[in-house]
Amino acid sequence: MEGQRVLLLVLVVVLASVQRSGGVRCFAQFDLSLGQCDEELGEVDEEDCCQNPQYGYQTTDGVCQSCGPPVWSPWSPWSQCNVPCGEGVMQRNRKCFGIGGSECERPKEKVEMIPCNGTCCQRPCPVAGLWSSWSSWAQCSSSCIAEGRAPIRNRRRTCSNPAPSTDPPGLGCRGDDSEDQNCDNLPHCAVNGSWGSWSPFSSCPVTCGVGLQESFRRCDSPAPKHGGWPCPGEGRRTKICSTNTHCPVDGVWSEWSRWGPCRSPFPGRDIRCRQTAGGSQSRERLCLHRVHNGSICSGDSLTESRVCYDVNGCYMKGTWGEWNSWSLCFPPCGVKSKRVRKRRCDVDYSGYEPTIGRRKEVASFSGTPNDDCGPLPDGEESEQQQNCVNAPACP
Repeated sequence: MEGQRVLLLVLVVVLASVQRSGGVRCFAQFDLSLGQCDEELGEVDEEDCCQNPQYGYQTTDGVCQSCGPPVWSPWSPWSQCNVPCGEGVMQRNRKCFGIGGSECERPKEKVEMIPCNGTCCQRPCPVAGLWSSWSSWAQCSSSCIAEGRAPIRNRRRTCSNPAPSTDPPGLGCRGDDSEDQNCDNLPHCAVNGSWGSWSPFSSCPVTCGVGLQESFRRCDSPAPKHGGWPCPGEGRRTKICSTNTHCPVDGVWSEWSRWGPCRSPFPGRDIRCRQTAGGSQSRERLCLHRVHNGSICSGDSLTESRVCYDVNGCYMKGTWGEWNSWSLCFPPCGVKSKRVRKRRCDVDYSGYEPTIGRRKEVASFSGTPNDDCGPLPDGEESEQQQNCVNAPACP
């Protein structure tokens, strides 16, 4: 009978621990640029935390995930060359943050790789680190003992007898580099402060997802006096409240796709380089990520079309026009940063009608013609460069 009671107690403890598992650390903010969580709310189920797409949560491996639509993290630094000697490769990777394992755009582009050469064809043996002797004990952290808590003193040691080698890397010292000891032989301190009762928790501040309720207490039972310490701990506590209602996630337009090829309305008819034969081309976009009664994307156009002439690769005369706009500075740092601009060759489209069809729709020109503006006048150039001065140093 006694053995059955022990077994029942063990089962209750195990079941209780199972019911508490599966929670995540929920945060009220998720930094999309850094992939970091901020403003921790507490531990809740992942589903409850992600009722708000602005929130984030930390997984068991310590990585912060977004509750919102999927987004890429920044690229990691390049790895070391994977061989110590000879030809090898280096890699870098990035991670897709988003709820439920949703994939980012171009999901296969998670890893990049470049060639490298290992430079350590002949290397010495690694040296493992060993501890130095302990230092003398430092002074106690306080001159008297606070109620229920004694001061401590500390001593240290360093992994320097010898230090582990760096190339090749040797094993570090095992164990702690510092040690604490209670100072139990000191007099007691004056009366320290003590906390009063907690106030009732505030109402839940959100109407969807999960929020944070607060309760406060004061250090006034008694207040610290005669040099006593203030109350240890926090004067504020929180708890998670859940509305059991998912916050709306509004739809977001994807980027327009590229314009498709300019095709004749008559199947099989070639209209390339023909001034009297027009066609049409189209592009499309999608309304993504809308759930839980979120707003649909503004506007109702999923596709666009326009009439066009196919001039791709067509030989066409032109005249030299104005300069194009300056490019961005490249590289975006350092003393070698420059920007460029090029002279525009204005193609002569005068042989084409400006509109197409009975509806007189304004025509576009599809493709890149083989333009010929001839040589520039003496002393003129087709491209200019300009230094970007006072650029910040490259990291």
